[in-house]
Amino acid sequence: MKRIVVDASVVVKWYVLEEDRSRALKIREDYIDGLVELAAPALMPFEVLNAIRYSSDGLDYGKLAEIAESLSLYGFELHHLEGEYARLTASIALENGITVYDASYVALAKVLDTVLYTADERLLGKLKSDYGSVVRLLAEYPTR
Repeated sequence: MKRIVVDASVVVKWYVLEEDRSRALKIREDYIDGLVELAAPALMPFEVLNAIRYSSDGLDYGKLAEIAESLSLYGFELHHLEGEYARLTASIALENGITVYDASYVALAKVLDTVLYTADERLLGKLKSDYGSVVRLLAEYPTR
């Protein structure tokens, strides 16, 4: 089974109507159907909740709590910052002038020898070529 890294910009689209939502939902469907495994830094669920919290004016406690619970039920392969992954995260952040948060996704894809899917075009634009090779825009995810 193919393993991919997804960032918060992809998972947010499972809950919020945004551009390329259909591709984000395809990733979720492929995961549920056992076609792909999803990996992410351990901070990803917090980033997703924060983005949803600030993107939805009428969001109440009950809905946000429901989303938090659903994220935990998906069973993502979440990785804690340690060892080579931690060192590579710091290196990528400094070398590319990006946040440590963003670098953690790129580093995880490198460490796992897979690709990161993101909806963040600015991130891809900032990465030097040796790191950009592991990052794919959500729009590139195959719809089969």
